[in-house]
Amino acid sequence: MPMPPPPDLSSLSLADVARLAAEAKLPPVERWNPAHCGDSEMRVARDGTWFHQGSAITRPEMVRLFSTILRREQDGRFVLVTPAEKLDIAVEDAPFVAVECKAEGDGVEAQLAFRLNTGELVVAGPEHPLRFDDRADGPRPYLLVRAGLEALVVRSVFYELAERAMPGPDGRLGIWSGGAFFAMEACA
Repeated sequence: MPMPPPPDLSSLSLADVARLAAEAKLPPVERWNPAHCGDSEMRVARDGTWFHQGSAITRPEMVRLFSTILRREQDGRFVLVTPAEKLDIAVEDAPFVAVECKAEGDGVEAQLAFRLNTGELVVAGPEHPLRFDDRADGPRPYLLVRAGLEALVVRSVFYELAERAMPGPDGRLGIWSGGAFFAMEACA
């Protein structure tokens, strides 16, 4: 059965996004523990492009399908897992990229929904926190998608988040979503 195309975030309310995210049915990869079978010869580039044997996977449906069987192991490795096999996959930064954001409300009442490069929708909050990693080349924001799998937030979306920044309960700048505050700056 072909996978449906990803929804258009701009046409959805945040309530619609939350409902769609809750209805998303993913394979129970956390319950599958086959023997390790080798390397998938796949990698996910920092920009979210998926490759197999050095060639970009150009069919979005294939990328969406592979993304549903992706898992992060306890040792930090990424694998593609089915009930029958487990294959390593190289991930340069994060396996997903948050390419679009929709916001409703302000301050404590704010809700932020993100569309990933795979079409998956994620609402930031306590179960899907945002974190901001300070690096030499500038801050790098990440959104927890599921069980150790994060999305790198693209620069244009980061700028949207920065415009929403306000002092939080501890005085640090950050943003609110789903009743949770996510500091954009490290503790002093």
